[in-house]
Amino acid sequence: MDTQYEGGNKGDPVQITEDEAAVYDRQIRLWGLEAQQRMRNATILVIRLRGTATEAIKNIVLAGIGKLVIYDSEEVKEEDLGAGFFFRDEDVGKQRVDAAKARIEALNPLVTVQALRHPTLLEQVSLEALIMSVDLVCVTDWDREAMIKINDICRQFGKPFYAGGTFGLLGYVFCDLLKHDYISPDRSAPKEAPKNVKATATYSRLSMALQHRWTGLTKRQTKELNPAVVHIILALWEYQHKHEGKLPDDVDAASELGQIANSILATSDVNRQVLTSVPLDLIDTMSISAAHEFSPTCAVVGGILAQDILKALAAREAPIANFFTFDGNTGGGSVCKMNM
Repeated sequence: MDTQYEGGNKGDPVQITEDEAAVYDRQIRLWGLEAQQRMRNATILVIRLRGTATEAIKNIVLAGIGKLVIYDSEEVKEEDLGAGFFFRDEDVGKQRVDAAKARIEALNPLVTVQALRHPTLLEQVSLEALIMSVDLVCVTDWDREAMIKINDICRQFGKPFYAGGTFGLLGYVFCDLLKHDYISPDRSAPKEAPKNVKATATYSRLSMALQHRWTGLTKRQTKELNPAVVHIILALWEYQHKHEGKLPDDVDAASELGQIANSILATSDVNRQVLTSVPLDLIDTMSISAAHEFSPTCAVVGGILAQDILKALAAREAPIANFFTFDGNTGGGSVCKMNM
């Protein structure tokens, strides 16, 4: 297994062949040859192979990116078999990337897949070299501090950054696309003469987004953003930080998790007509389920994550801006602009 990244093709862009055009014909009709060409020349790094990453990888590989680099230093565990459909019973005990690589390649032989698992790759110098050599970085199901560290390195080298994951029935996607240009439909144009316009969105890094305040939002605007789910996710990150990366997995953790959630809520300036405290039933549920993966939640969140990565690569339509949350209890999702 490699301990160093091989590097991507950073020379002249690879042109789509006739055979590839036939494979991707439906997609080219949907978003155009230029967008497909961008995907074809993209190298994407995905860090950690759990349920969310499994779904996202499936979708971006089938869509026709150029190269996928996967990193994970852990072994397949029995609990990975539920949401990780790249793994089989006989893979338990094997390295995740070793078990997944051939099955990822089988999805689309036109995509190059490189698997990395050496822990030294996450050391500062190696990590910088790795990120510098790819076009986009996606981190899944990791702790807040690690995501902030990788996001900051991505900023240093001008690389778009995505993070996604699930906590039981809840999930999230965060993105920092720096200054992102994209093509958007002109809503002011007459229906009989539709046209597209160029738009630009300026994103904030995760460390800045986490300082977001909800000041000035109306009752309706606040309610639409589902602040209870946002704040319990923020609280779970803080709980992980206090417990050396471990998530709550017992009802006895509910009291501490509730204190953390309501402490964060108190400083967020959320409209008190909507939310004065995080609901006890949500806290109790997260205290026993946050550490576990549910395949349907991973499928939804991983699908949203992949869809947005492809949007960013294609530069067509507005990507998430910038924090998406999913509530599997209701089946609903919302997007909160955090310090944008």
